[in-house]
Amino acid sequence: MSKYAVIVVDMLNDFVTGALGCERGRAIVPALVELTKAARAHNIPVIYSNDSHLKGIDMELELWGDHAIRGTEGAEVIPELMPEDCDFVVPKRRYSGFYQTDMQILLSELGVDTVVITGLHAHMCCRHTSADAYYLGYKIVVPRETTNSFTEEDYLSGLKYLKDVYGADVCDLKDLLAKF
Repeated sequence: MSKYAVIVVDMLNDFVTGALGCERGRAIVPALVELTKAARAHNIPVIYSNDSHLKGIDMELELWGDHAIRGTEGAEVIPELMPEDCDFVVPKRRYSGFYQTDMQILLSELGVDTVVITGLHAHMCCRHTSADAYYLGYKIVVPRETTNSFTEEDYLSGLKYLKDVYGADVCDLKDLLAKF
């Protein structure tokens, strides 16, 4: 039996409505609310993997401009998905939620073997987080309704890559929830 953790990637004000706002990100909020509530009800850890950049320092800012600057409203999780006391928050300064963060030790201590990757963007931060999860031996599940990208093309190519390269189980949310 799988020991899941739900990883919510970059559902931050700057990614949904702010500096890098993505209307397609708003579309996944109801499914993410449903998933995080179900996970908590089944004692499945919910982990927020949040961009938390240092202004004027982080490499990503050169490519994307200022966004998710540590300590600003833009770096906060959107109100609909605010972490609860039982949840975990793992700040990141690169695309991957694992790169030089506490993600691996947290998952290990929680006894997790399967990560549910959600949030923004399927072809970018979700992809890089999935890459590191795969390299570390985790099974990967990606419910279609809980991730998105700037464009439909980026979204579909992101999901295809996760499935083809990392063996991700790209599924419908209802099918995942039935396994909880």
